Amino acid sequence: MAYWLFKSEPSTWSWDEQVASGGAGEEWDGVRNYQARNYMRQMKVGDRGFFYHSQTDKEIVGTVEVIAEAHPDSTTDDARWECVDIKAIVPLKTPVSLERIKQEPLLADMVLVRNSRLSVQPVRDAEWKLICGMGGIDP
Repeated sequence: MAYWLFKSEPSTWSWDEQVASGGAGEEWDGVRNYQARNYMRQMKVGDRGFFYHSQTDKEIVGTVEVIAEAHPDSTTDDARWECVDIKAIVPLKTPVSLERIKQEPLLADMVLVRNSRLSVQPVRDAEWKLICGMGGIDP
């Protein structure tokens, strides 16, 4: 299993909306960055990810699961763009802010710290476990 981070502006798509989509989940559509798209092409059903609120809160608020592998993005006719489907799994008991992540030396090399603008990014196993612990949930 691989781990990922999905960033969304809460005003566009929030954790609450992700939860409300239920077990059917939702397309992670609208990504127009080649590197982020390529990461989605690597995802497998069952992979887990963090749901990150960008812009205002700048914090990880929950975990999600990939429920459909890369397929054409329904929001465009441009065949270059693909997306995956994800569903909400569990909220973090304590959201983990970008500030807290930057203060943790063991997370200094995390993509979120080094390239905070990338909307879809990989998360290493050790990073996943540490952030889950910081958020009060079991990895």
